[in-house]
Amino acid sequence: MNPFLKAFARECRIVSRKDLLDSGMRPLQITAAVSSNALIRVRRDHYALPETDRHTIEAVRIGGREGCVSAAREIGFFAFDSQFTHVHIPREGSRLRSPQSRKVPLAVASRDGVQLHWWPLIDRADGTEYCVGARDALAQIIQCQEPRFALAALDTALHEQKIRAGDLDEIFAHVPEKYRALRSKIDARVDAGQESVLRDLFRFAGFRCDIQVSIDGVGRVDLLVEGCVVVEADSKSHHKSWEQQMRDRTRDRLLAARNYLTLRVLYQDIMFDPEGVLRAIRNLVDICRHGSPRAFAHA
Repeated sequence: MNPFLKAFARECRIVSRKDLLDSGMRPLQITAAVSSNALIRVRRDHYALPETDRHTIEAVRIGGREGCVSAAREIGFFAFDSQFTHVHIPREGSRLRSPQSRKVPLAVASRDGVQLHWWPLIDRADGTEYCVGARDALAQIIQCQEPRFALAALDTALHEQKIRAGDLDEIFAHVPEKYRALRSKIDARVDAGQESVLRDLFRFAGFRCDIQVSIDGVGRVDLLVEGCVVVEADSKSHHKSWEQQMRDRTRDRLLAARNYLTLRVLYQDIMFDPEGVLRAIRNLVDICRHGSPRAFAHA
């Protein structure tokens, strides 16, 4: 393999024909690499390796850059449902193509769920050639996604230091006024987006909810509802090993010894069954306040 392609393989990103020629590849070698599927010709003068992320390829093939939740996933903060590619298109964009074929104009192609964003950017120079910057991704998410998911993106972008607190002025100046109430709810202490979604869900339902609470003899817990129910937002990526499960069970026992009830909720329940999660927390808070009706039934 060409030494440039070996280095390129570590990044799995888009390169130009000029980059390939400057690396020492000859035009016939580029053609042969495309013919053998060692390279993908994404768009005129734009190439990628076969393992390059699908969202990146679709964004560049269309003629734009990854935006909104696709950019959030690329940059490294919370993005709900990044299954479909979100693409920022510059207003002067031309020769737009189908996300599946560089030979088919976008106007006559099925977009297959691809979402286009035409809003002007805060900073066109921010980001990369294939992805908008974090501030613009957040401004797009605020206008495109449900408020609870936009809030989770803002919380985690600050927590992961993808933006600074001072960037919020620019972000909210760039969106319509109706979205600006979100700013007062931002809390960068959350460790993950699902914690932010849970906190917003509980507070909207009228519960007192504190996040990242330290409990003596136990450590820090994700959320504490009404001072008595500990809620942990579990995900497969953070709780897949037996050792991690053992630690969780020990924490639950220590919490029970201190008169706390514990509820562990999965990502899919938080995102797709919020009413079910609320029913569970209402019942547990009621047990804290009045005791379990099952205990009285068997007294």
